[in-house]
Amino acid sequence: MIKKSAGEIVSQFSSTNATISHHLAVLKEADLILDERDGKFIYYELNSKTVNDLIDWLKALKRTK
Repeated sequence: MIKKSAGEIVSQFSSTNATISHHLAVLKEADLILDERDGKFIYYELNSKTVNDLIDWLKALKRTK
């Protein structure tokens, strides 16, 4: 899985560091991303298990329609 630092993530958007930090915290709270500290850096990656569970749930929801 690809891990990116907060700085790498921020560079992809026109939002402020504080805004991206807030969104990362929300995604972490929802268990959609995982974080790992390495020295002074924190690296983030997609939590593929949670995302796959979400995809399965959406597929099941679509089948009920």
